[in-house]
Amino acid sequence: MPFDADATLLSEVTAAVTTAGLTLRDRYAPQARGERLSEVVDEIHANDDAVLSVLREPLLRARRGAQWAEDELAGGALPPGEWWVVDPAEGNINHVHGLPDWAVTATLVRDNQPVLTVVHLPLTGDTYTAVAGGGARLNDRPLKVSAKTDLGAALTGTGQAKPGEDEHTLRRIGESVIAMLTGGLVVRVSVPATLQLIHVAAGRTDAFWQFSDVRSGLVAGALLVSEAGGTVTDLAGRPWSTGSRDFLAAAPGVHAAALKVLSPIA
Repeated sequence: MPFDADATLLSEVTAAVTTAGLTLRDRYAPQARGERLSEVVDEIHANDDAVLSVLREPLLRARRGAQWAEDELAGGALPPGEWWVVDPAEGNINHVHGLPDWAVTATLVRDNQPVLTVVHLPLTGDTYTAVAGGGARLNDRPLKVSAKTDLGAALTGTGQAKPGEDEHTLRRIGESVIAMLTGGLVVRVSVPATLQLIHVAAGRTDAFWQFSDVRSGLVAGALLVSEAGGTVTDLAGRPWSTGSRDFLAAAPGVHAAALKVLSPIA
């Protein structure tokens, strides 16, 4: 589908995601919900179900023939063609704990590359959008990544991709934080990935990396960062796609230095 058609589709997707965000906002309270693990999990699933009930059909209707990636925690390459990769409550764990860092995201992935994305933050009303070849925007303002060239001055970030990561991945996260605390200025360790990546796209932070390939947390931010002028690769420096095993998005001026710090750990 050419750029003009993607750009036209963007308005429909933005409307659908913004409307779905109202559902998630109505379910929010500034205090934690659930004491036992089972109760927290039930709250998370209830959020997902409530948002998907108003988001799924409008997206499938907006792009006839696109398929739906069912498992939001899945990773790896998708079959050829167009897929909706959606996180109905990106940062769900924050939402159920009364924290403000959560969003609704919808990304159209074509042949394993994100080509259109909408990230809506219902508490602030901010909407981040990007179309491949058309730049990235926050509301009506173009986004541009940081101009930093010194990793020693960089604010960077990473985080856990999902509950139950294997021990090897958790150890790599810890080792990478230590390495980047030495090589950079400050490291933010938080979830979700998308909310860190919008800061990279907006030039507020300088790099984000992750050792897992949970695609729903990466596709939106990957497109936003690349369309804002950033560099998005795996931790071997190869161009990133949904089939990549790990991830680095950074301002071009610090990408190579960040890769040098992180690639031995990956």
